[in-house]
Amino acid sequence: MRRRQFITLLGGAAAWPLAVRAQQPERMRRIGLLSSFAENDPEALAWIRQLMQGLEELGWVNGRNVQIEFRFAAGDPARIPTLATELIELRPDMLFAVGPIPAAALRQQTLFIPIVFVQVADAVGQGFITNLARPQGNVTGFTNFEFSGGGKWLQLLRECAPDVSAVAVVFDPNTPSWPHFLSSIEVAAPTFGIRLTPAAVRDTADIERRLAAFAREPNGALIVLGSPVTLQHRQTIIAATARHRLPAVYPLRVFTVNGGLMSYGADVADSYKRAASYVDRILRGVKVAELPVQAPTKYELTINLNTAKALGLTVPPTLLVLADEVIE
Repeated sequence: MRRRQFITLLGGAAAWPLAVRAQQPERMRRIGLLSSFAENDPEALAWIRQLMQGLEELGWVNGRNVQIEFRFAAGDPARIPTLATELIELRPDMLFAVGPIPAAALRQQTLFIPIVFVQVADAVGQGFITNLARPQGNVTGFTNFEFSGGGKWLQLLRECAPDVSAVAVVFDPNTPSWPHFLSSIEVAAPTFGIRLTPAAVRDTADIERRLAAFAREPNGALIVLGSPVTLQHRQTIIAATARHRLPAVYPLRVFTVNGGLMSYGADVADSYKRAASYVDRILRGVKVAELPVQAPTKYELTINLNTAKALGLTVPPTLLVLADEVIE
């Protein structure tokens, strides 16, 4: 996809506020954006629209006073180092990393160009920073999950499907944070009397095979961890859970909107909007070390009652009251 076509897909990013139009043009700044996701994924585009909207509100309009160069790996980690090199060779003023693997690739290739990341779960553990409050070096950003969420996912499954006794944890083994999430789920599992089955998936064939095998166990359910692979293949996962009648909890609202049973996790769009302020401040001369890594401030629980009904489940009123969104 050509850059101009991609910008068109972003929709509202072309609408310039009148106040911005009236400003005198500044020196053109360049941002390199590297994403793990696919450039034609509607959800990934919606997140980037939040970033660009936030930048416009701060006076940065793509194509006017800032040039954003986009690179998308479409869930293929092998492409990311090459894409990172392409961006750095453009000599951008700063870099924006979507996901831990892009952040790592950019960090490995430059110690000087400022990098802002989103959708990274463990910035310290992955070596991007040494201190959340005052990052050292050239990297800062916004985390998107707390590892303690593993117990919350189990709790939601048990409340919605009380008979669940076995849970498969579906994850992409290329995502660096999966061992930490699995560990937190393992710690909580005995409290609920639940037996866990790790299920690594890299593509559609893995998903179909793993879920079909797990479905042979009685009283099973799924926890799906967030990654470019699980997001890209969300329709395959959701269809398989319906076919095998497996209750599942997901990390992102989009899974539930697309037909999954329920989701609980950080509001990812909000982190992109907040990240715009860091991009703005860096372009205006603020040092990365002055910008602490920020944790999520908004979490959302979404429940799909249509899916619950199809699975023969009755969502308790106590859970519906807690939901931020109920799809009927």
